[in-house]
Amino acid sequence: MALADAEPSCDGGYRLGSHTGSRGQSCDRGLNEVASRQVARRHEGDAGQKLRLELIAARGEAVRALTRDPSRARTPPGVEVVAGDFDDPASLERAVSGVDGVFLVAPGGPSTERYDLAVLAAARSAGVRKVVKLSSIGADATDDHWHRTGEQAVRAGGMNWTLLRPSAFAGNALRWAAAVRADEPVPNMTGTAAQGVIDPRDIAEIAVEALVSAKHEGQTYTLTRPELLSFADQIARLETALGRTIKTVDVPLDVVREQMLASGMDGEMVESRLRGIKIIRDGGNAILTDGVERALGRPPTDFGTWVLDHLDAFVTS
Repeated sequence: MALADAEPSCDGGYRLGSHTGSRGQSCDRGLNEVASRQVARRHEGDAGQKLRLELIAARGEAVRALTRDPSRARTPPGVEVVAGDFDDPASLERAVSGVDGVFLVAPGGPSTERYDLAVLAAARSAGVRKVVKLSSIGADATDDHWHRTGEQAVRAGGMNWTLLRPSAFAGNALRWAAAVRADEPVPNMTGTAAQGVIDPRDIAEIAVEALVSAKHEGQTYTLTRPELLSFADQIARLETALGRTIKTVDVPLDVVREQMLASGMDGEMVESRLRGIKIIRDGGNAILTDGVERALGRPPTDFGTWVLDHLDAFVTS
């Protein structure tokens, strides 16, 4: 059986790793029932969670989706939806009961450690055999990284494990869609810095493979595309696909801070996200790896392909 988050993605971005704007989530057939269970919340952006569920279900696995509000769940047919919350241990214990594997996707921020540890405690108690954690590129770079404690707990938890550390998501470009459609300036918060932007569909495919196959156990995959792209590079790909110029505007960090605080975001979260943006601006996310090739045996999906597949989002209907 597979456990997965079914909530609509609503994270605002700016975090290191799995979301752009920020520095830039044992079960094989020989073990009886494979549980590609994904415990996730507000993380992946465009294609991640729905595609992940579809891929697991297509493998013939039972899938259970965890969400705080089942009425808002967007799941393929045949997916079991259960109510739960990372701050409600009893709900997590019910969610992982009878599950072989958990896909751990916690919302990024100061609460990530608490959420990771809560899910892992429930998983160990329930006898879960595998956990795949969606982490972030650079999770081991600093002691205070949101995902560091969770990664350590995954490795030490006594379960089979796989860690996925994606770079900035291609899907973060969808945040520009409204401005592009309205012919308004797209905000640039990362300056000229380049990142190994990754297609969320590649991450979803790797997550599923890690859940249903034993060959990825004990592996840490840092996931990027084969080419570094700056904000301007991504805009240029969009312009080529759309056949027109896109307006942009550079946004200083002090203005970003003001906008985040004005939106009601917690001050600790604001400062954490600003540190992430600064890491990107300083070149800290200019990293390329062969993680996708190692995991899937094929090259990563090109950003231009992602653009063409999502072009309707940037076109006025």
